[in-house]
Formats: sequence, C-alpha cells, structure tokens
Amino acid sequence: MPESKGRAKPAYTPPRTAQDRNIKPNPRWFVPVMLGLMVIGLIWVVTYYISGAKEYPVPQIGRWNLGAGFAFMMAGFLMTTRWR
Repeated sequence: MPESKGRAKPAYTPPRTAQDRNIKPNPRWFVPVMLGLMVIGLIWVVTYYISGAKEYPVPQIGRWNLGAGFAFMMAGFLMTTRWR
C-alpha cells in the first residue's frame, strides 16, 4: 500500500512577547486602604454578631449590617487583585 506524502511543517516561530507596558507601582495609600477596608468589614460583622439585641453598628438596617460588612471586605479583596 503506498504511503501518502507528509505535509511540510512550517518553520518554528517563537511566541510573541508581551508588549513592554509601562506599569507603574501603586500609590502609597493603596495598601493601607485595602487592609483597612478588610479590617473594617471584619469588625463590622463581628460587632453585629456580638451585639445581643442586634443594636450595633447601625440598628435601622437590621440584617443588612452583614451585607455592609461583607461589602467592605469584598471591596478590600477586589483591591488585592490590582495590587502590584
């Protein structure tokens, strides 16, 4: 049985390198704000759970205090993805 002719393989071309972008470091306030948001959110949630009558930190919003605390923590966490 005759063999088929193989296809000519293209010459090796190295992968393209990423363009040299001028990536600037974060400002000095970035890390303290990031950590501050995460700590404020943690303290907010812990304060809500520890307050017996659910009076703190903001009594008018009730269970939404958990959402506010987690929103602070999530904002800090999202800032970690931009940290250089």
